[in-house]
Amino acid sequence: MSELSIRKEIIETCLKMESLGINQGTSGNISHRHKDGILITPSGVSYDILKPKDIVFVPFSSKKDWVGEYPPSSELDFHFDILKAKPEIDCVLHNHSTYATSMAICNQDIPAHHYMVAVGGGHKIPCAPYATFGTAQLSKNVIKTLNGYNACLLANHGVVTVANSLKKALWLAVEVENLAKQYIMAKQIGEPTILSGKEMDKIVEAFKSYGLKK
Repeated sequence: MSELSIRKEIIETCLKMESLGINQGTSGNISHRHKDGILITPSGVSYDILKPKDIVFVPFSSKKDWVGEYPPSSELDFHFDILKAKPEIDCVLHNHSTYATSMAICNQDIPAHHYMVAVGGGHKIPCAPYATFGTAQLSKNVIKTLNGYNACLLANHGVVTVANSLKKALWLAVEVENLAKQYIMAKQIGEPTILSGKEMDKIVEAFKSYGLKK
């Protein structure tokens, strides 16, 4: 995939996040592995005016040596650290979707109330401990929480999904939001039944061949 194609797809995915209602304004950010570094959305630029040239390149050799007209996203640390540490991952997507962020505000994991929770890679969608946005500590918390998972909540903040394509990262973000909405709505009726660990083990195994592929 050419660099220009990746830059265009990042912008298209940003706009899709808005049209799907899982993000607004400049609150989310997206990155994609490219050669010896990452391409990432710039800081504080509205998606509707983004141009391919505005996407920032950051080499793995140094976060400080970014290339672009605008500085990289304030969340560069966890995008950069995830993609540098996990060669099997090509894309990182961060958003502030309403229901999932509501659970993150309560510092709650999304439990296995529905078998689709397994799309996150485990028995739940875990919530990373709080740290100030844009900090090295937040990056450490995210990487630790994503161990064994490809989606997590950020306490009092939002959602992160990782995948080998932007299409799958976006699909995961939408699914996490749906799962959070289901759980919150079910709580209004009564106490949701949580699937057993044994059952989720079977589903997680089945989901290794489920969903969008690269």
